[in-house]
Amino acid sequence: MKQLIEGAMKFQTQVFPEMSNLFKKLATSQSPAVLFITCSDSRVVPELLTQQQPGDVFVIRNAGNIVPSYSAEPGGVTASVEYAVGVLGVTDIVVCGHSDCGAMTAIASHKCLDNLPAVASWLRHADAAKAVNEAHTHDTPEAKVISMVYANVVAQLTNMRTHPTVALALEQGKVTLHGWVFDIETGDINVLDGNSCTFVSLAAHPDAVAFKSHKQQLAA
Repeated sequence: MKQLIEGAMKFQTQVFPEMSNLFKKLATSQSPAVLFITCSDSRVVPELLTQQQPGDVFVIRNAGNIVPSYSAEPGGVTASVEYAVGVLGVTDIVVCGHSDCGAMTAIASHKCLDNLPAVASWLRHADAAKAVNEAHTHDTPEAKVISMVYANVVAQLTNMRTHPTVALALEQGKVTLHGWVFDIETGDINVLDGNSCTFVSLAAHPDAVAFKSHKQQLAA
C-alpha cells in the first residue's frame, strides 16, 4: 500500500500538473471512441499497451475478459456495455484476451473450483469456448491453454452480439467488433480477421476486424 500511496502523491505533484489542461476538459464529460474489454490480470494494462490518454478508452475488466450473453437479469458488464454503446456512442469494441490467463488455465486444465463457487459460476460464461477447445487435439497443456484463450475471445464476441444496443449499432453500421490476444512476454498482439476466421498479427494486418455490419462492408 505504501507504493500505491507514493504513486498517488507523485501523480498529484508531478504528473497531474503537466496534464491539467486535459483533465480540465475531462472534468465534466467524456467521449471515448473505444470500449476495451479485458482481463483483470495485473499484467494487462489497456492504456499502456494501446498508448492512450485518459478519456480515450472506456474499459471493462473482469476475470477472463468475459461478456455474458444478454439476459433478463443484466449485471455490471451488461450495464457497462449498454452505457458505452447507447450513451457514449463508442465506434469500436475490443475484447482482449492474454497469454498465461489464470481463468482460461482453470477451464482448460479442469481445475477444481469447489472452494471458489463465484469464480466457477462466472467462468460458465466461457462454456462455448470450452466446448470448442475440448474438441481439438493439443500437443501440450500449455498449447491447450493458449488455444482456450483464443477460443474464448471468439466466444465473447459472439456473446457481445446478443446485447440489444450492440446489435442495433451493428445493424446501423455504427460500431465494429475486434478480437485481440496480447502476449505478455513478447508484447505481440494477434487479432481476429473476420474474413478468414483466423488470428493474424496486428502489426502485419492493422486493418483486420472481427465483425462489421453488412452496411459497413458495402461502404468499405
